[in-house]
Amino acid sequence: MTAWLLVGGRLVVTPALLALPRPDFVVAADGGGRHAAALGVRVDAWVGDFDSSDGLHLNAPREVHPAAKDETDAELAVRAARERGATELIFLGAFGGRFDHTAALALGSLRLAREGLRVILHSGDESGYPLLPGADVRLDLPPGTTLSVLAVSDLHALSLSGTRWPLHDADVPLGSGWTVSNEAAGGPVTASLQQGLALVTVLWPAG
Repeated sequence: MTAWLLVGGRLVVTPALLALPRPDFVVAADGGGRHAAALGVRVDAWVGDFDSSDGLHLNAPREVHPAAKDETDAELAVRAARERGATELIFLGAFGGRFDHTAALALGSLRLAREGLRVILHSGDESGYPLLPGADVRLDLPPGTTLSVLAVSDLHALSLSGTRWPLHDADVPLGSGWTVSNEAAGGPVTASLQQGLALVTVLWPAG
């Protein structure tokens, strides 16, 4: 079951965004509800402390939380989606905005993937995919598309195919720039590793 989670970063409507799996339900996290109109979707649940949604009106049930809380609004949206049985979480508006929220969302996506959920981060012009041992990332990308593998920990035996600079069983240290700004050769791109945690990111063309 697929849930779209609307969060507070930027959103650009691109062909890559429109090609995403359609949702079974939609959860908006506070000001992320602003994306509903651009996406043409109805919001099924609207959660948060509502400190960033002034002037926004959605015809959706509101789940109001205090500002002094231990979870971000995005985490509240995740909880709401999982309570409804979601097994695939697609965060829309995932990039841009405050760096701390973007970083927390990226790191949190790895934790959710380790818990067995399929997770995609997307802003239309940029996307991210958790890469874990035994859970390869496979993408069909236009030639020349920029992609990176961000080493969130030390990586052991990282392999990357379908790219201008392929890798085979490479060991990559935490935070290395070695695997930043690769390019798709055109067609399937596959990333795999034996140990570690990484995020594969893609910069999508506008048209």
